[in-house]
Amino acid sequence: MSMIHDQSPHDQSRRAFLKRSALLGLAGTATPFVSSLAAIGEAAAATASDYKALVCVFLYGGNDYANTLVPYDETSFAAYRTARPNIAYQRDALAGSVLNPAVALPGGRAYALSPAMPELRQLFDAGKMAVALNVGTLVEPTTKTQFTNRTVKLPPKLFSHNDQQSFFQASNPEGATSGWGGRIGDVFQNGNGTAALTCINTSGNAIYLSGRTAIQYAVGTGGPVALLNNSKTLYGSSSALDALRGVMTAESSYAMATEHARITKRAFDVQAQLSSALAGAPSGNFPLFPSNNNLADQLKMVARMISVSQTLGLKRQVFFVSMGGFDLHDNLVAQHPVLLAKVSAAMKAFYDTTAAMGVANQVTSFTASDFGRTLQSNDGGADHGWGGMHFVVGGAVRGQRFYGKAPIVGVNTSDDVGSGRLLPSMSVDQYAATLASWFGIDSGGLRTVLPNIGNYDASTWNQGFMG
Repeated sequence: MSMIHDQSPHDQSRRAFLKRSALLGLAGTATPFVSSLAAIGEAAAATASDYKALVCVFLYGGNDYANTLVPYDETSFAAYRTARPNIAYQRDALAGSVLNPAVALPGGRAYALSPAMPELRQLFDAGKMAVALNVGTLVEPTTKTQFTNRTVKLPPKLFSHNDQQSFFQASNPEGATSGWGGRIGDVFQNGNGTAALTCINTSGNAIYLSGRTAIQYAVGTGGPVALLNNSKTLYGSSSALDALRGVMTAESSYAMATEHARITKRAFDVQAQLSSALAGAPSGNFPLFPSNNNLADQLKMVARMISVSQTLGLKRQVFFVSMGGFDLHDNLVAQHPVLLAKVSAAMKAFYDTTAAMGVANQVTSFTASDFGRTLQSNDGGADHGWGGMHFVVGGAVRGQRFYGKAPIVGVNTSDDVGSGRLLPSMSVDQYAATLASWFGIDSGGLRTVLPNIGNYDASTWNQGFMG
């Protein structure tokens, strides 16, 4: 039994807090920080001369793959309609949404986007969006026979929301302490002028952005979250506000209290620095984003932060935005298109904004989700699945193409482990490795960022959708 199980949860939390906060306190000083990374076995810290940003768009609840990217060739469409007669699109409703790739899929296969996503279809046609087919959580390459016989390692608690959200984001189930976005941040934060702004979350907290040393910084759609209040006084007194801030940041003879005060002071300082930078951001209020769309509001905040990245001395940033509501066991026909429409409009507006800012080639956004859903419908929706279809958007994307293997459409196929649950053919690790490689992570670093990537042939690590 591992020794960690002999520690109390309190001891484990305290040790993790002290180690992470101590390392964060050194983040502005190159040599001690690199030494600390080496001491705990991290990938070598890296620097960059250009700017790049990765933006994870997480769709919580498990997005329905079959009504997002709809099989359109006659054979596949017939199998799709048979499996979900009560929730499938009519074929004639898809005629204006068919994707015309620059390289045709084998066997005459064809797909259409949901009619609710015309903006993403425009990006695909313009070569700015790629489609990753049948992506999902795996530990190692897995066939249906191996899955059935349990002769390979499988992600624990398949089809569980919390565990598969965590496994997608962290390569470990619920309880993971770091995610692959945060581990990318570990490598690059020392090269950023404001290291605390390497990993940015606009939607609360996500294991995806927690590094082994990098700590995610939360912002709201209106900017950095105020630690006390947005005024310059407390109960009408600036002296009272200063006194409270002093108490919160005062050193102590107790180690935990001192570390808490140090982190609090850093939070105050970063909040002031970011607020000042955003106040000087380009005017115009980023008019391309639609209203009444929280995902668009989050991506607008990301765009605002990218616009001041040079002011803050930032070279690499990893962002996380999210949207919920995709756990549609029923009422899928009414609700799913509404959700997809918001995703499509928000991601197109974000791409167009980065193009207007002149940084489209340096910013890549990509979708992620707990899992796909079953092809076979229930009364009005679909149940928890496994593999799903995902989109990658940006100027550096090798777009207007499908990547990965198009799964056979139907139930009880070689690509299905039950009710049309897709057995993934592209692992999250391979999907992530392609993005991380573009970001500047070398092959050695990939093994640290993605602990399961070594289970795959190195020739398959990069799936080719990034330029």
